[in-house]
Amino acid sequence: MEKRQQLILLMLVGIILFGGGYRLAQVKERAAVVPVVETPAQEQKKVKNISVHVIGAVANPGVYELPADARVINAVNMANPLAEADLHALKLAAKIVDGQDIYVPYQGDQDGPAAAGNQMAVPGGTGRDIFSAGVGAVAGGQVNINDANQTQLETLPGIGPALAQRIIQHREANGPFQSPEDLKDVSGIGDKKFADLQEKITVY
Repeated sequence: MEKRQQLILLMLVGIILFGGGYRLAQVKERAAVVPVVETPAQEQKKVKNISVHVIGAVANPGVYELPADARVINAVNMANPLAEADLHALKLAAKIVDGQDIYVPYQGDQDGPAAAGNQMAVPGGTGRDIFSAGVGAVAGGQVNINDANQTQLETLPGIGPALAQRIIQHREANGPFQSPEDLKDVSGIGDKKFADLQEKITVY
């Protein structure tokens, strides 16, 4: 091959390599400026803040804003519990709900919030288990299924201890019921049983 042909061949190879490198640089540059768009699923993963009202045996009672995945212990700690607070009476690991009232009892406080003139329900327990999810578990002859404790749920027709516990477990796992009809999502409550309960329950 003559030197001239070799020179032309080298020039062609150089042009090809230069063109390929230039195109690659353009692709990288475009990729660098492409904005990152969050998918709806990613947006839903963002933690939303909720508010709860902490009262009782705390130094700083009031309304506190916490992440939606916070627990009772987080809200109680923000309110600075007193030395005489009975924290063992609370469900400290339970998830909190937006708009919830959390009553921190004093040691020896057998009546809980009722002693202070409040009617705060105790989801998931009885007796001195004072973890409030609202006010007025029983009002106007109807039971608020979002607030009622096991004893109050068992006053409803056809609701025994096992079914009352399933109702409590369902709302703790899925959040408060949005309507009385949502009670049918609980295993063991069908249309017939709900018809017997419909006039005796409410949500708020």
